[in-house]
Amino acid sequence: MRGIGELARDSGLTVSALRFYDGAGVLVPARVDPHSNYRWYSDEQVVVARLVARLRRVAMPLADIRRVLEHRDDPAVVDAVLQAHLSRLEDGLADARRELSAARSLLAQENPMSGITTTMSALLAALRAVRVAVGTDPELPMLTGVLLDADEDAVRLAATDRYRLAVAAVEGARLDGPSVSVLLPVALVDELLATTGDGPVRLAVEGDEIVVQTAGGTVRGRRLDAEFPDYRRVLRAESRHHVDVDVAALRAELAAAPTRTVPTGPDGAEETATVLTLADVELGVNRAFLLEALDAGAAGQLVLELDGPLAPLVLRDPRRPDDVHLLMPIRLS
Repeated sequence: MRGIGELARDSGLTVSALRFYDGAGVLVPARVDPHSNYRWYSDEQVVVARLVARLRRVAMPLADIRRVLEHRDDPAVVDAVLQAHLSRLEDGLADARRELSAARSLLAQENPMSGITTTMSALLAALRAVRVAVGTDPELPMLTGVLLDADEDAVRLAATDRYRLAVAAVEGARLDGPSVSVLLPVALVDELLATTGDGPVRLAVEGDEIVVQTAGGTVRGRRLDAEFPDYRRVLRAESRHHVDVDVAALRAELAAAPTRTVPTGPDGAEETATVLTLADVELGVNRAFLLEALDAGAAGQLVLELDGPLAPLVLRDPRRPDDVHLLMPIRLS
């Protein structure tokens, strides 16, 4: 037997919560001292208390928690209760997204609208640099667009599919108004990339709508309602090895480099890694991803940065130090 304080420590529930669940008939002590009214719990009730704690963290109603506990030996009943609650949470999240979207629109009406002015050539160069890294997994909507991240210091674009990350600054861009962080839909990005000609461009965020005014007309799209990962945390300030390479020579090295088939998971899946040796470090890379990164950048010299065979490979153009292509390595052993 253990006291209420010990059960609280072992389960993650507070003492007051345990008293409440006792009164609600959800978690009744195994024994109550008739003189002191002190509650005692059996060892088997620790698992029950931990289960209650987890269900309450996702705001499951007490009636449903009681049903889970009563039928925890019947997986079909438990799964039905859990799935019904998960559906309610998903519906609530969808409602919350709609309300927040409406709140953004209201705020946009009251606050000064942010606008970014640049040239079409500068915008297209940055879009081309990051477009190759846009994800396509519908279960990860936050990766299926291009992040526009603008503050008083710079206007940047970023995209990632988890296996690579591309970041590019829009040269000469100017922000008028508050900082902007908005996810551009890939359809809008591709429509802009199909645009011809040059000239001034103004991009503005009007509520949920992104408006791009060009010399040839206006292009519109709706922002993606998702949170892009904090790409700045991934970019390390300094790497152990810096290798100056010529893009043409690196292409030739990639064409001649040996390959190795390596497992990618417990299900027996495999992938082919291209093996490069840089600064005496043997590194496995996805050949297609690296070639796409080279195609997206400028010709000439690049700097490759790496910290080891399992650290990301970073490509930088020394003429544009803020532009980065980062490739996750493939484990060779």
